[in-house]
Amino acid sequence: MFLLGLVDDVYNLDAKFKLIIQLSIATIVYLLGVKIDTIFNPFGGAIDLGMFSYPITVLWIVGISNAVNFIDGVDGLAGSVITVNSITLALIAVSTTPAQPITALIGFILAGSMLAFLTFNFNPAKIFMGDSGALFSGFLLATLSIAGVMKGATLAILLPFLVLAVPIMDITYSSLRRISKGKSPFVADAEHIHHKLLKAGFSQKKTVAILTSVAIAGGAAATYFAGTLKHYFIYIAVLILIMIILSIVSVLTKNEG
Repeated sequence: MFLLGLVDDVYNLDAKFKLIIQLSIATIVYLLGVKIDTIFNPFGGAIDLGMFSYPITVLWIVGISNAVNFIDGVDGLAGSVITVNSITLALIAVSTTPAQPITALIGFILAGSMLAFLTFNFNPAKIFMGDSGALFSGFLLATLSIAGVMKGATLAILLPFLVLAVPIMDITYSSLRRISKGKSPFVADAEHIHHKLLKAGFSQKKTVAILTSVAIAGGAAATYFAGTLKHYFIYIAVLILIMIILSIVSVLTKNEG
């Protein structure tokens, strides 16, 4: 997925060709065992997806990968949302039964990588994520949510949508809007949610703050439903620390600018 994004950054690949490659990547992941085969019913019992396991898994992986890529349109936005999402998935992974420590470790590594990246990506940005970084990060979030949330959480059918609320809202809104206008949902435009906020008069940093706050709210709700109050308070403490760090970095980049 990273290599696909890298080639796309250099050669601007056709949207349909990229989709075919993404479907192939998701199929390989499915065959390797990372799949949504059961949905835990919040009202009791579990639902075996059977033959629907493959299309749902592929749709989730490809959809979330592109959703993260879609929100990468404002300096610092994708990195901030990915940081919050990965921390949330990591904490849920260790609070579920059985715990998923490897999933949690990868989630925290992704969050640490994003924090380092954000020191150079806040407005005015010195470096950019590109399709290579956005698709790879979205791919990781999609697969981590399958391995760490959908395998054991009581409200597994709901939690991923809370955790990944920002990219899911954006890709759903963008796709429906494009289809209603008779356009391809895979062709980029400048009418995403963050573009709407910018046109409404918000600065880039305020736009990032608003959407990151939505991600935090969704993550807080998901963590509360998924685990004990202990993990919930840990989540809040970690997020407060992250927001302090992001605020300091934002101020420093402003002063440098």
